[in-house]
Amino acid sequence: MSPVRSRFAPSPTGFLHIGGARTALFAWLAARASGGQFVLRIEDTDRERSTPESVQAILDGMSWLGLDHDEGPFYQSQRFDRYRELVDQLLAEGKAYRCYCSKERLEALREEAMKAGEKPRYDGHCRDLTEAPEGIVPVIRFRNPDEGTVVFEDRVRGPIEVANSELDDLVIMRGDGTPTYNFAVVVDDMDMNINLVIRGDDHINNTPRQINIYKALGAEPPVFAHVPMILGDDGARLSKRHGAVGVMSWREQGYTPDALINYLARLGWSHGDDEVFSRQQLIELFRIDDVNRKPSRFDTEKLNWLNQHYLREGDRVPVLAELAWHLEQAGLKAEQGPPLDDLLAVQADRVETLVELVEQSRPFFEDFEQFEPGAAKKHLRPVAGEPLASLRERLAGLDDWTPDSLQAAVQATADALEIGFGKIGMPLRVALMGHGQSPGINHTLWLVGKERSLARIDQAIAWIQQRAG
Repeated sequence: MSPVRSRFAPSPTGFLHIGGARTALFAWLAARASGGQFVLRIEDTDRERSTPESVQAILDGMSWLGLDHDEGPFYQSQRFDRYRELVDQLLAEGKAYRCYCSKERLEALREEAMKAGEKPRYDGHCRDLTEAPEGIVPVIRFRNPDEGTVVFEDRVRGPIEVANSELDDLVIMRGDGTPTYNFAVVVDDMDMNINLVIRGDDHINNTPRQINIYKALGAEPPVFAHVPMILGDDGARLSKRHGAVGVMSWREQGYTPDALINYLARLGWSHGDDEVFSRQQLIELFRIDDVNRKPSRFDTEKLNWLNQHYLREGDRVPVLAELAWHLEQAGLKAEQGPPLDDLLAVQADRVETLVELVEQSRPFFEDFEQFEPGAAKKHLRPVAGEPLASLRERLAGLDDWTPDSLQAAVQATADALEIGFGKIGMPLRVALMGHGQSPGINHTLWLVGKERSLARIDQAIAWIQQRAG
């Protein structure tokens, strides 16, 4: 496989959305799999909509996902001189021309075509003007070939052929001197030696036009691969109304980068029936030709399943870093609770996201003000007072504060009092957590810690006595 030079070229008009992240992943994998280079380019020629905040959101999303680039980020806004240079070249060679048509004339053309049931297109009115109208700032149009066809082999969609007669003379530079997308992207990919363009299939209609511009500039077009859109759970195109479509919002909901990368790779690509892939496996196995041409449906349940897998079995270092971030977001201090590795080992089987894990783990990091009324009324009854007091005495003398020793201590207390394990386990759980939900009682004691456990048992006993009094 020859080295691939691929790129990801988002417009900074918002966050890095899921569809863009998948495109970036596919381009990153294609480069990594071939020993090539992955280029990041920010397409910020839209001065009104492009913002520094959106640029940062894209960079943050790429960084969080671990999609490192070899070159860039390059900014189109810093390359205007280059675009003007090549526009002038096309004008000099008769491959482009100045267009003085008003917005009103263009709108009238459009309306006429729509009424006739035809595809709206420019009629070439200014192609052969000999005199320029005064007082009008022109745009520059590309002189598209009148005859022949554009043929290219799409790595996802297969062979595509479009007659030049279906393409009109598109604007390549606006009156203010800024380039349009279709021109700037060609110049950039040409100058940056991009040989594989992976992008969404909403760009497929632009490709024949761009190929003609490559040829007019004397450049060899890259290979194209247009990946299909992503649909929501309901089968409609994924959008803001489906909830979290920005990459960083998935972080905020408690998903790990590895889980999201794994899931995005499987949106439209597969390798047998396998579902779980490490990054290295993806690099070794991914081929853009294997991407399905049909739209993929976003399945939140499958993402949740994958996320739990990575919480349980993934690389501990990045997961623990994410866990620490979520604790901070929740206003909790990691140093005031159990070691995060221990916490993750106990809680990973019980949750699907890190947000769930943190919320269920609050009592391990901070004291609660009161018991949950229903749980306290049901389990912190007078009959629980003696078992809790007996267990507290046994735990106070315990030097080996480990899950096995704690399990033995609770069982020994139940045996000594000749009661079932649940008669002491549930009151103890409410005493430690403030409610009736927690991991196994031995792991709960272990994570709460000795000093805090004894204090909370004392608090529960006092509550029972006050209620009985």
